[in-house]
Amino acid sequence: MADHGYGVRSMVAPLRRALVVTPTTEGDFAAAGWREPEPGALLAEHATFVDLLERLGVEVVRVQAPPGLVDAVYAYDSVFVGGSGAVVLRAAKPSRAGEAEWLAPLVEAAGVPVVGRLEEPATADGGDLLWLEDGVLAMGRGHRTNAQGHLQLATFFRDEGVRMRHRYDLPWYLGPDAVLHLMSVVSLVSQRLAVVHRPIAPVGLLERLTDQGVTLVDVDAEEFATQGGNVLAVRPGVVVLPAGNPRVQAALEAHDVEVHTYVATELNKGDGGPTCLTRPLWRAS
Repeated sequence: MADHGYGVRSMVAPLRRALVVTPTTEGDFAAAGWREPEPGALLAEHATFVDLLERLGVEVVRVQAPPGLVDAVYAYDSVFVGGSGAVVLRAAKPSRAGEAEWLAPLVEAAGVPVVGRLEEPATADGGDLLWLEDGVLAMGRGHRTNAQGHLQLATFFRDEGVRMRHRYDLPWYLGPDAVLHLMSVVSLVSQRLAVVHRPIAPVGLLERLTDQGVTLVDVDAEEFATQGGNVLAVRPGVVVLPAGNPRVQAALEAHDVEVHTYVATELNKGDGGPTCLTRPLWRAS
């Protein structure tokens, strides 16, 4: 992958540049499945999160969500960046319709070319796309990402040599109105350490991680509900975690991981953590 200021083929390589979306406070949060946030606190928490990324050395591209797109703050989901550029995804969740086409020009303005767009009947969220290692992409199939999404994505990434053999079905869990992505249940901290919520994680994915020598750190149901399983690696062994997850934090620190936390009382109300809040544009050693 050329050193041209964009490109992502890893969950844990140093995060050089990321796009974040300042949340809107205008819109139907209830229809989008949120617990109603307090507007001022929502904005303050997001600003603190962005400041933390910058203190950790990430170049942050900030854009503002338009009124009505309350889920746009979760910037990971609508546009997916690979090694050669960005693919504009297509949401299955009705309240996210139009979000990808709004975000795509802003990703292009940040210097990342668009290399493809999903077309009907394909659907996919970025949260179901997980880099297991350089050039190896795992894909979840669930309420947000379907088989046609997998097939179309494979065509866009074939030329850059991405291997997409690893496809994992997600459980019904709480149904189509609830958020459940592949990245909800697995977060890589380094190539040898991952946080997992085993009760609803695909068995095949856990087996593959174990076979590859990855140590699994368990998050329990209580901290899973507060995004304790949603861990953003800024670089291998340095992570961002929502505050209020002391057991996950202690377990990571026992593995010599440097953990940075931010208050996420309001940001968590849409069921998204730090990986969801960032759209990595460039990860490179």
